[in-house]
Amino acid sequence: MTNETQVIEPKNKLQGFAVKYLTVNHRATNILMGIFAALPLSFALPVDALQVQVTPTTPRLGDTLSVEINLDTPGNDRPPAVSIGEKTYPAFEVSPNQYRALVPTTPLEKAGTRKIKVFGDGQEQNLSVQVRDRKFPIQRINLPPGKAGLEATELELKRVAAFKALQTPQKYWKGLFLKPNAARMSTNYGVRRYYNGKFANDYYHRGVDYAGAAGSAVVAPAAGRVAMVGRVSQGFRVHGNVVGIDHGQGVTSIFMHLSRINVKEGDLVKAGQVIGAVGSTGASTGPHLHWGLYVNGLSVDPIPWQNKIVD
Repeated sequence: MTNETQVIEPKNKLQGFAVKYLTVNHRATNILMGIFAALPLSFALPVDALQVQVTPTTPRLGDTLSVEINLDTPGNDRPPAVSIGEKTYPAFEVSPNQYRALVPTTPLEKAGTRKIKVFGDGQEQNLSVQVRDRKFPIQRINLPPGKAGLEATELELKRVAAFKALQTPQKYWKGLFLKPNAARMSTNYGVRRYYNGKFANDYYHRGVDYAGAAGSAVVAPAAGRVAMVGRVSQGFRVHGNVVGIDHGQGVTSIFMHLSRINVKEGDLVKAGQVIGAVGSTGASTGPHLHWGLYVNGLSVDPIPWQNKIVD
């Protein structure tokens, strides 16, 4: 402002100096503008390097929340992490600089706000997601003598727990999940139960049942690695003959009460490949297939995975 005042004052003996001074000032200004123009945009206009999107936008109990995270920093060796309360979920890379964490919800939880924290690129994002309530039916089951009060063996419990806890970084599945059996669905996900007149606290039907005929084919709903094979002869009293498929990135499928098993542990299977046959082994009242889908150790509704691609 002082330089401009000196230029417009009508003082002849200072006029030459003023013009010269103005020229120098313009040069300095141009130099400074050139320097700022050459600076990275991130310096001039800070941008948010942590972009987060949660789907579905209106989830309900039993749904799987997909937390997609895009990082602007290439070559980041530390993947982001997602937490809700005291629980932290791993985020796996699905494409360059893009990660995803899968968060399960269950019928035993309360509907309402979920506060999600996302950490990555040295930043933290806080989001709120409303999880809607959902009514789950109540069913009464009468187990025949010999199967009422049947308890799992210690080996069975340990093997199944270790399987459900798998968080393999590799993603095997692609596209929609298939029906594992051609029969109609006889029991929905999330049903609460009375067993022989006694309500099962903290229980919900962790999967869906298909009323397939004994011996009918059971197929893999999606690609994966066979991570567990158990038989009644080995002590699988409740699950019966069972197959567990690891689909990767915290997603696993379990198939119970089989009459026949067509795969072995370590096998890589494709979507639609026969893995066994429907039976009534273990704690079962008759021939049917139980398919349970687990995300980071908790049972979620598998039907949305058949209707919407989670890639």
